Amino acid sequence: MSNTVLSWLLDKKQDRYRRAQVDLGLLVLRVGLGLMMAFSHGWGKLIGFAERSESFSDPLGVGSALSLGLTVFAEFFCALAILLGLLTRAAAIPLIVTMMVAAFVVHGADPWAKKEFAMLYLVPLLTILMAGPGKYSLDHKLFGGSDRQT
Repeated sequence: MSNTVLSWLLDKKQDRYRRAQVDLGLLVLRVGLGLMMAFSHGWGKLIGFAERSESFSDPLGVGSALSLGLTVFAEFFCALAILLGLLTRAAAIPLIVTMMVAAFVVHGADPWAKKEFAMLYLVPLLTILMAGPGKYSLDHKLFGGSDRQT
């Protein structure tokens, strides 16, 4: 194994290269998560809103239509914001709440296998909330940020 590959695997590069790797990793995470959430989950609920609004699960007792509306807002619109890196941390919060409700309320009495899917979205959402959008984001372009914090 070459010394360059070994250095990369062991994260022995200079600081600016490590930051570029982190920013690229955050871009891949945001785009992948945003696309999967928006188009695998949110889009179907958005286009089928009228048909689903009377029968959608109401785990918080706010009504089926409002529960569906909040879910669509999170799963489609907030997911697109994350994909673009626009108001990223704020957009992650409704999705985090949605995934926590799905895992611990909707599937609260179910076995781990039913909770796992929501948890698989929750973990990267928490990562994005903590790490931010990275340099390759609209947040960085619009609002700036140092190389250390974006």
